[in-house]
Amino acid sequence: MDNKLKIKGIYKHYKGDLYLVEDIIYNSETNEKMVAYRSLYGDGKLWCRPYDMFFDIVNKNGQKYRFELQNIESVREKS
Repeated sequence: MDNKLKIKGIYKHYKGDLYLVEDIIYNSETNEKMVAYRSLYGDGKLWCRPYDMFFDIVNKNGQKYRFELQNIESVREKS
């Protein structure tokens, strides 16, 4: 994986749920680069995780990385 985050991309967590990446944010105390992402289930809670940890290699449930970008196409007819 090239570790290039797609803002507004939908990512699948290795446990199965989907998340929308909102933006890259920075910790005000440490300046650590983090990913802000929203769950696409339940109450739509907003989460953050260190940028590098977002791309951790896990090799679980058929998925290499902790979060993997999903290629979700529109269901609308193409004009």
